[in-house]
Amino acid sequence: MEKADLLIKNTKVYNSYLKCFKPADVYVQEGRIFYVDTRQEETLSPDKVLDGSGYLMLPGFIDIHMHIESSMMTPVSFGERAASCGVTTLVSEPHEIANVMGVQGIHEMINGAKDSPIDIFYGIPSSVPSTNESLETTGGVIGFEEMKHLMREEGVVCVGEIMNYRQIVKGTEMEITRFLDYLREEEPQAVIEGHCPSLVGLDLAKFLYRGIDGDHTEHTLEEIRQRFENGMFVELQEKMLKPEILDHIIENSLFEHCCFVTDDTMADALLEKGQLNYIVKKAVEMGFPLKEAVYCASYTPARRMNLRDRGALAPGRKADFQLVKEEAVSGFEPDLVFKDGKEIFRKGREGRQLKPYGFPTEFYHSVHLEKIEPEDLEPKVQVKEGSVLVRVIEVSDGRTQTREKHVSMEVENGRLKWQETGCVLAVVLERHGKNGNIGYGFVTGDCLKRGAAATTYYHDHHNLMVIGADSEDMLTAARRLIELQGGICTVENGQVTAELPLPVCGILSDLPADDIGRMLGDVRRSLAGLGYEHYNPIMSLCTLGLPVSPALKLTDFGVVDVETGEVVELVVK
Repeated sequence: MEKADLLIKNTKVYNSYLKCFKPADVYVQEGRIFYVDTRQEETLSPDKVLDGSGYLMLPGFIDIHMHIESSMMTPVSFGERAASCGVTTLVSEPHEIANVMGVQGIHEMINGAKDSPIDIFYGIPSSVPSTNESLETTGGVIGFEEMKHLMREEGVVCVGEIMNYRQIVKGTEMEITRFLDYLREEEPQAVIEGHCPSLVGLDLAKFLYRGIDGDHTEHTLEEIRQRFENGMFVELQEKMLKPEILDHIIENSLFEHCCFVTDDTMADALLEKGQLNYIVKKAVEMGFPLKEAVYCASYTPARRMNLRDRGALAPGRKADFQLVKEEAVSGFEPDLVFKDGKEIFRKGREGRQLKPYGFPTEFYHSVHLEKIEPEDLEPKVQVKEGSVLVRVIEVSDGRTQTREKHVSMEVENGRLKWQETGCVLAVVLERHGKNGNIGYGFVTGDCLKRGAAATTYYHDHHNLMVIGADSEDMLTAARRLIELQGGICTVENGQVTAELPLPVCGILSDLPADDIGRMLGDVRRSLAGLGYEHYNPIMSLCTLGLPVSPALKLTDFGVVDVETGEVVELVVK
C-alpha cells in the first residue's frame, strides 16, 4: 500500500471548484495535498492520522492587501497571530518602513519574515513618498531604479498600491510612471495594485490604462459598479462591507472578481477581533454566502497574486488548511491550522514565542529631534490683531477621509486665540533629520476634546505629530516620544495616561503580539476618554497626515489640499 505523511480522516473538505463541502479523507505528502478521497476507501497508509470528525476543512486564508507595520508589530509576531486566525499567506506592502528607512527597511522586513510560521510575500512600495518631496518629508525615497531592483527580490509578487492617483490621471511624469512604462515593455504580466478613491469615468479609465487593475479603497455603489464593469479586481476591506456593495456582488455573481483583505489591522483589533477571519465573518453575518466567502478569502486572492500553488485543497496544492468545528463555522475561529502539512496553531496551546528579529542599530534611533520648546508649538500668522478665517480639518466618525471647514479665530499680538473655537491644535515636526520643518493646523469634529496625544506612527511619512487642547500637555506628549525614540501616547493634566513605545523606526514594537495589543488598547481607550469619538480613533489620528486621502491633511509642510495636491495657507485669504 502506498504511503502518505498525514491523513485527515472523516472531515468535510471545501472544494474550491464546486464551492461546496464534501465528506472525504485527505492525504498529505511532502507538504502538499496528495489525494482527496471522497469515497473514503483507505487506499493509502499514512504515518500520522488526524480525526476530522465534526470539522470542516477550509483552505488557509490569504490576505493579499495589508501592511504589517499597521499592526505596529514585526513580521514574526504578526505571523504568529495571523496563523491563529486561519491565515496561512500574506502579501504585505512595506511602504511604511520604506518611508522611514528606504530600501534598507524593505530588506529588513523581508529578512524579518523568514522565521514566521506562515508565508509572507511582499509588494514593491511604489509611492514613497506617497506624494512628493514638496508636500511631505520622508526618511527614505523609492525611485525607478530601486523599484527595478526590488522587483527581482525573492518573495516579491506584485507592485504595491500606487497612491498618487490624481497625478497618474493627469499624466504627470513621475518615478512610478517611468516604472509603469518599464513594466509594460518588460513584465506585462506583473500584478499592479492601485489606490484610487472616487475615480470614475475617464479618470478611472486612464488609471486602468496604465495597467493598475486592483483597488481596495472605500467607494460608493456607483464607483464599485464602474470598477467591476471595467475589469478591475476589487479588494473588500471592512469599511467596504456595506449592504448595497455586498448585494451588488451577490446579485451579479461577481465572486470571481473580488476578495477580502484587511489593509490595516491595528494591534488592539488583532488581539480582540482577529485578522482576515474577522472580515469574512462580518461579511457572512451581513448576508454574503458562506461558501462564496471562503472562496473569496482563499481561491480568488491566490489567483490574483499568481500564487497558483495554494488557495484550494486539491492534489499538488500546498497543504495549507484550517479545521473549524462544523456547528461554529460561521465564526471562522479554527481549532487547528496547518502550513505545508505541519501544525502551526492549536487552540488552547501556547504559541511558539519565537525570538524577536534583531533590526540594525540605526533602526532604534530614528527620531532625530533633540528637544522641543513651547514656541515650536505656536502657529505663526502674519496678522497682528483682529479676526481671521482659518482652514480647519474636520474629522467625522465612520470615515478616515476628512472635510475642509472654515472657522473664525481672533488674533492677539500675532497669535491665534484658538482655544475657545471648538478646535484643537495639531503640529507636525519633521523627525528624519532632513530639514527641521514644522507644520501647523487645526482639527475639529469627532476628535480630541481635551488633553493631548502624540504619535510617530503617522501615515505615510511618519513624522512626529502632536495634537491637543492644551499646549502644556502637547509639549509633554511630544517630549515623551523623543525620549522613547518613537511611539504613540496620550497626556492629560501633565501626566502620560497611556503609551505604546515603538522603538523600531518609530513605527514598530518587537514585543509579543498580545502585549502590543493590550498597550494599544489602552491608548485607544484613553483617546476615547479624551473625547475622540471615532469608530477607530487610532487610525483616524494616524491618517491625519496622509496627503493622498481627501480632503485636507497635515504634514511637516503644513495643510495639504489633497484635491489640488498643494500646500495651502492656514489663513483663508
